[in-house]
Amino acid sequence: MPLSQERKKCTYGDYLKFLSDERWEIIDGIPYMQSAPTWQHQAVSVQLASQFNGYLKGKPCRVFAAPFDLCIPELDESDEEITNIISQPDIVVVCDENKLRKTGYFGVPSLIVEITSPSTARNDKLFKFNKFEKAGVKEYWIVEPDIHLVSVFILQNNNRYGRPEIYIETDNVKVSIFPDLVIELSTVFDF
Repeated sequence: MPLSQERKKCTYGDYLKFLSDERWEIIDGIPYMQSAPTWQHQAVSVQLASQFNGYLKGKPCRVFAAPFDLCIPELDESDEEITNIISQPDIVVVCDENKLRKTGYFGVPSLIVEITSPSTARNDKLFKFNKFEKAGVKEYWIVEPDIHLVSVFILQNNNRYGRPEIYIETDNVKVSIFPDLVIELSTVFDF
């Protein structure tokens, strides 16, 4: 739930002053408090992160799981002035270690996975979707643990996400940015 929109836009500098025992995200300068995820959410996150991590060992890209800050600037503002998006995606794959600093990654990652929950689904499917598309995130996954469904959006040549590829729990997902990586959803949704 956003705080009063009459306030000035919150920045990454403001974000660093928020209580450390709470999870927050900022989208367009508006802070949103995040509730604790369900155990099913966490089970899916661990399985996905494990498969990505196993594949990426010894390769130049790395996988990170929440809590891990992703700060995507809109212009050339300093880190502390970023208001565009300060997020804690469930899983982030980054391939430029030069942008790893402070509490996370400052730039556009190669792949983001968001695992929905009732309190975050709208932001994941609408606000973050649009921000990640505009920023140029090559691949964006929305995972819905309650219905065992994965929607994969791949950035097209026109810098827009194409129609989603939809997968169910018995499918395998071929990761577009790593052509030889296949994620087995049967283990992801094995709870």
